[in-house]
Amino acid sequence: MTTKFISADPERFAESDLSDAAKAIRDGGLVAFPTETVYGLGASGINDRAVKRIFEAKGRPSNNPLILHFASVGDCNEYAVCDDRFLALADAFMPGPLTVVLPSRGNCAPSVTAGLSTVAVRVPMHPVARSLIKAAGVPIAAPSANLSGKPSPTTCDHVKNDLNGKVEFVIDGGACTVGLESTIVKLDPTGATLLRPGGITLEMLKSVLGEVDVAPEVLAPPAPGAVPESPGMLLKHYSPNAPLYLVRSDDHARLTSFFHEASMQPDNAIICFNGDVNPKNNVYYLGDRDDEFEHARRLFDLLRVADKPGIRRIYAPMPRREGIGLALQNRMLRAAAFRIKDI
Repeated sequence: MTTKFISADPERFAESDLSDAAKAIRDGGLVAFPTETVYGLGASGINDRAVKRIFEAKGRPSNNPLILHFASVGDCNEYAVCDDRFLALADAFMPGPLTVVLPSRGNCAPSVTAGLSTVAVRVPMHPVARSLIKAAGVPIAAPSANLSGKPSPTTCDHVKNDLNGKVEFVIDGGACTVGLESTIVKLDPTGATLLRPGGITLEMLKSVLGEVDVAPEVLAPPAPGAVPESPGMLLKHYSPNAPLYLVRSDDHARLTSFFHEASMQPDNAIICFNGDVNPKNNVYYLGDRDDEFEHARRLFDLLRVADKPGIRRIYAPMPRREGIGLALQNRMLRAAAFRIKDI
């Protein structure tokens, strides 16, 4: 298959630029497209054969559910049972980097929900994404547009490296502004549960919902044989080929000393904060130590860049758990398959 590439500047594109990609969605094809979080790999959410192609292209386990993307909040109610709590969240955070798991009305493609009675719905903020969904005329089922288990794509080049020749279209909408997948919160009669942290933080969810539980899998490995309730709950995910180790210390000076010593070995790659280690080969910077939103934007790109031939291990600092740091810790724990080095 020859993949066609479309350039769509978020500030200057025309909806007509997306007409061929929208037709491909309607016809059962696969289209990678930009969102504010990461690039998604989309198919018609009502065409089960097309949705199954997503799993095949990515090498994704079939028991890992997908997210349905909509052009507007009002469209979600056709596929999910939307209560007042959902509407309150939508009023506060949609369009935006938030996914809500709700009871399914049972009219999406069965493979989207992976056999669950719930469906995950989201209205992305990115104008190209919403225009594509609107032009296609159907909800778009989409996980991240990468090979399963690898770092999520935040640029068109990342998608090209993983999926060129496996999908009909890739839409280049520039670099993603959030850089981490959407927050996922599940609403059920007994309350609300955070399944995956993201750009909409736990603190922000609590400001609307009050009490919000945190699923144990957010910061711990899943139980053996557990069925994932949403994307991003597997033991190993977002991972480079070289093993990643998270370095944890309460003493920043000790942390930087460790990174400095580790950087002396040419088969190590170091991901650290600005100023932690003098610039040299195989040292990559997340940004200033306190700018966690910049860390989120850069993380997946750095995991790919650091994963060069000859690199046998990658070291990175363990993030804190507050704010978007919770999302960073969640992604990095899974990227490291929970390998932690305490110093």
